[in-house]
Amino acid sequence: MTPFLSDDFLLQSETARTLYHQHAAPQPIIDYHCHLPPDQIAQNRQFENITQIWLYGDHYKWRAMRANGVNERFVTGNATDWEKFEKWAETVPYTVRNPLYHWTHLELRRYFGITELLNKDSARRIYDQCNALLQTPEYSVQGLLTKMKVKVVCTTDDPADSLEYHQAIAGQGFGTQILPTFRPDKAMTPEASDYRAYLNK
Repeated sequence: MTPFLSDDFLLQSETARTLYHQHAAPQPIIDYHCHLPPDQIAQNRQFENITQIWLYGDHYKWRAMRANGVNERFVTGNATDWEKFEKWAETVPYTVRNPLYHWTHLELRRYFGITELLNKDSARRIYDQCNALLQTPEYSVQGLLTKMKVKVVCTTDDPADSLEYHQAIAGQGFGTQILPTFRPDKAMTPEASDYRAYLNK
Protein backbone atom coordinates (compact mmCIF):
# COMPACT_ATOMS: atom_id res chain seq x y z
CA MET A 1 0.00 0.00 0.00
CA THR A 2 1.33 3.45 -0.94
CA PRO A 3 2.07 5.51 2.20
CA PHE A 4 0.37 8.84 2.78
CA LEU A 5 2.23 11.66 1.02
CA SER A 6 4.72 9.61 -0.93
CA ASP A 7 6.66 11.22 -3.78
CA ASP A 8 3.77 10.12 -6.01
CA PHE A 9 1.02 11.74 -3.94
CA LEU A 10 -2.06 12.27 -6.19
CA LEU A 11 -0.17 10.83 -9.18
CA GLN A 12 -2.29 7.84 -10.12
CA SER A 13 -0.81 6.81 -13.47
CA GLU A 14 2.58 6.41 -15.10
CA THR A 15 1.79 9.33 -17.39
CA ALA A 16 1.00 11.54 -14.41
CA ARG A 17 4.22 10.54 -12.68
CA THR A 18 6.28 11.23 -15.81
CA LEU A 19 4.68 14.62 -16.41
CA TYR A 20 5.18 15.70 -12.82
CA HIS A 21 8.62 14.34 -11.95
CA GLN A 22 10.32 14.90 -15.31
CA HIS A 23 8.67 18.12 -16.40
CA ALA A 24 6.68 20.03 -13.74
CA ALA A 25 8.71 19.45 -10.56
CA PRO A 26 12.02 20.89 -11.86
CA GLN A 27 10.37 24.14 -12.97
CA PRO A 28 10.86 27.34 -10.94
CA ILE A 29 7.93 29.00 -9.18
CA ILE A 30 6.53 32.23 -10.60
CA ASP A 31 4.18 33.54 -7.91
CA TYR A 32 2.04 36.28 -9.41
CA HIS A 33 -0.18 36.74 -6.33
CA CYS A 34 1.66 36.66 -3.03
CA HIS A 35 1.03 38.10 0.43
CA LEU A 36 4.64 38.02 1.59
CA PRO A 37 5.41 41.41 3.18
CA PRO A 38 8.18 43.01 1.11
CA ASP A 39 9.84 44.42 4.24
CA GLN A 40 10.40 40.86 5.53
CA ILE A 41 12.01 39.89 2.23
CA ALA A 42 14.22 43.00 2.22
CA GLN A 43 15.29 42.41 5.82
CA ASN A 44 15.68 38.66 5.19
CA ARG A 45 13.71 37.94 8.33
CA GLN A 46 14.67 34.93 10.41
CA PHE A 47 11.54 33.55 12.07
CA GLU A 48 11.82 32.51 15.69
CA ASN A 49 9.41 29.60 15.39
CA ILE A 50 7.00 27.75 13.10
CA THR A 51 3.99 29.58 14.56
CA GLN A 52 5.26 32.90 13.24
CA ILE A 53 5.73 31.62 9.71
CA TRP A 54 2.68 29.33 9.66
CA LEU A 55 -0.09 30.82 11.79
CA TYR A 56 0.46 34.57 11.91
CA GLY A 57 -2.07 35.98 9.47
CA ASP A 58 -3.24 32.66 7.99
CA HIS A 59 -7.02 33.09 7.96
CA TYR A 60 -7.55 29.61 6.51
CA LYS A 61 -6.01 28.02 9.59
CA TRP A 62 -7.79 30.52 11.85
CA ARG A 63 -11.15 29.57 10.36
CA ALA A 64 -10.48 25.87 10.87
CA MET A 65 -9.46 26.44 14.49
CA ARG A 66 -12.57 28.50 15.20
CA ALA A 67 -14.76 25.84 13.58
CA ASN A 68 -13.10 23.32 15.88
CA GLY A 69 -14.13 25.35 18.93
CA VAL A 70 -10.71 26.80 19.72
CA ASN A 71 -10.90 29.90 21.90
CA GLU A 72 -9.92 33.10 20.07
CA ARG A 73 -7.08 33.60 22.55
CA PHE A 74 -5.27 30.74 20.79
CA VAL A 75 -6.13 31.98 17.30
CA THR A 76 -5.36 35.70 17.21
CA GLY A 77 -5.14 36.46 20.92
CA ASN A 78 -2.35 36.71 23.48
CA ALA A 79 -1.54 33.01 23.90
CA THR A 80 2.11 32.08 23.45
CA ASP A 81 3.35 30.90 20.08
CA TRP A 82 3.71 27.36 21.44
CA GLU A 83 0.14 27.38 22.77
CA LYS A 84 -1.18 28.55 19.39
CA PHE A 85 0.77 25.85 17.57
CA GLU A 86 -0.47 23.22 20.01
CA LYS A 87 -4.08 24.21 19.33
CA TRP A 88 -3.45 24.09 15.58
CA ALA A 89 -1.94 20.61 15.98
CA GLU A 90 -5.05 19.50 17.87
CA THR A 91 -7.20 20.87 15.04
CA VAL A 92 -5.29 19.27 12.14
CA PRO A 93 -6.82 15.76 12.45
CA TYR A 94 -10.27 17.33 12.10
CA THR A 95 -9.30 18.86 8.74
CA VAL A 96 -9.14 15.49 6.96
CA ARG A 97 -10.70 15.87 3.47
CA ASN A 98 -9.91 19.59 3.61
CA PRO A 99 -6.89 20.86 1.62
CA LEU A 100 -5.46 22.22 4.89
CA TYR A 101 -4.70 18.66 5.97
CA HIS A 102 -2.69 17.95 2.84
CA TRP A 103 -1.01 21.37 2.72
CA THR A 104 0.11 21.02 6.32
CA HIS A 105 1.76 17.65 5.81
CA LEU A 106 3.18 18.47 2.37
CA GLU A 107 4.93 21.52 3.82
CA LEU A 108 6.28 19.57 6.78
CA ARG A 109 7.57 16.83 4.48
CA ARG A 110 8.99 18.91 1.63
CA TYR A 111 10.65 21.70 3.56
CA PHE A 112 11.31 20.27 7.01
CA GLY A 113 11.79 16.58 6.20
CA ILE A 114 9.05 15.59 8.66
CA THR A 115 6.88 12.62 7.70
CA GLU A 116 5.12 12.23 11.05
CA LEU A 117 1.47 13.29 11.07
CA LEU A 118 0.76 16.42 13.07
CA ASN A 119 -1.57 15.99 16.03
CA LYS A 120 -1.59 16.79 19.74
CA ASP A 121 0.80 13.91 20.52
CA SER A 122 3.41 14.84 17.90
CA ALA A 123 3.06 18.61 18.29
CA ARG A 124 6.02 19.24 20.60
CA ARG A 125 8.44 17.10 18.60
CA ILE A 126 7.46 18.74 15.32
CA TYR A 127 7.49 22.24 16.83
CA ASP A 128 11.03 21.78 18.17
CA GLN A 129 12.33 20.20 14.96
CA CYS A 130 10.93 22.98 12.78
CA ASN A 131 12.21 25.68 15.12
CA ALA A 132 15.74 24.28 15.05
CA LEU A 133 15.78 24.46 11.24
CA LEU A 134 14.29 27.95 11.23
CA GLN A 135 17.37 29.23 13.06
CA THR A 136 19.63 28.32 10.12
CA PRO A 137 20.43 30.68 7.19
CA GLU A 138 18.71 28.35 4.72
CA TYR A 139 15.41 29.01 6.50
CA SER A 140 15.46 32.81 6.48
CA VAL A 141 12.88 34.43 4.19
CA GLN A 142 15.32 34.72 1.30
CA GLY A 143 16.76 31.30 2.10
CA LEU A 144 13.33 29.68 1.89
CA LEU A 145 12.50 31.41 -1.39
CA THR A 146 15.76 30.11 -2.81
CA LYS A 147 15.14 26.63 -1.39
CA MET A 148 11.71 26.56 -3.04
CA LYS A 149 13.16 27.63 -6.42
CA VAL A 150 11.04 30.77 -6.53
CA LYS A 151 12.02 32.83 -9.57
CA VAL A 152 9.48 35.67 -9.27
CA VAL A 153 7.32 36.96 -6.40
CA CYS A 154 4.61 39.53 -7.09
CA THR A 155 3.61 41.18 -3.83
CA THR A 156 0.21 42.80 -3.23
CA ASP A 157 0.68 46.54 -2.89
CA ASP A 158 -1.46 49.61 -2.41
CA PRO A 159 -1.10 52.28 -5.13
CA ALA A 160 0.16 54.70 -2.46
CA ASP A 161 2.90 52.37 -1.17
CA SER A 162 6.40 53.82 -1.40
CA LEU A 163 7.93 50.59 -2.81
CA GLU A 164 11.04 51.36 -0.77
CA TYR A 165 11.49 47.71 0.13
CA HIS A 166 11.25 46.59 -3.48
CA GLN A 167 13.98 49.09 -4.30
CA ALA A 168 16.09 47.81 -1.42
CA ILE A 169 15.70 44.20 -2.57
CA ALA A 170 16.63 45.15 -6.13
CA GLY A 171 19.92 46.51 -4.82
CA GLN A 172 20.77 43.38 -2.83
CA GLY A 173 21.45 41.10 -5.77
CA PHE A 174 18.92 38.57 -4.47
CA GLY A 175 18.26 35.82 -7.02
CA THR A 176 14.46 36.01 -6.78
CA GLN A 177 12.82 38.92 -8.57
CA ILE A 178 10.38 40.78 -6.29
CA LEU A 179 7.80 42.82 -8.19
CA PRO A 180 4.95 45.03 -6.93
CA THR A 181 1.37 44.63 -8.10
CA PHE A 182 -1.56 47.03 -8.09
CA ARG A 183 -4.14 46.25 -5.39
CA PRO A 184 -6.31 49.30 -4.68
CA ASP A 185 -8.54 47.75 -2.00
CA LYS A 186 -8.56 50.90 0.13
CA ALA A 187 -9.73 52.96 -2.84
CA MET A 188 -12.85 50.81 -3.00
CA THR A 189 -14.08 51.62 0.52
CA PRO A 190 -15.51 55.17 0.40
CA GLU A 191 -17.47 54.43 3.58
CA ALA A 192 -14.24 54.19 5.60
CA SER A 193 -13.69 57.00 8.10
CA ASP A 194 -10.16 57.64 6.80
CA TYR A 195 -11.10 57.49 3.10
CA ARG A 196 -10.48 61.19 2.42
CA ALA A 197 -7.09 61.05 4.11
CA TYR A 198 -6.24 58.03 1.97
CA LEU A 199 -7.17 59.86 -1.24
CA ASN A 200 -4.93 62.75 -0.21
CA LYS A 201 -1.93 60.44 -0.38
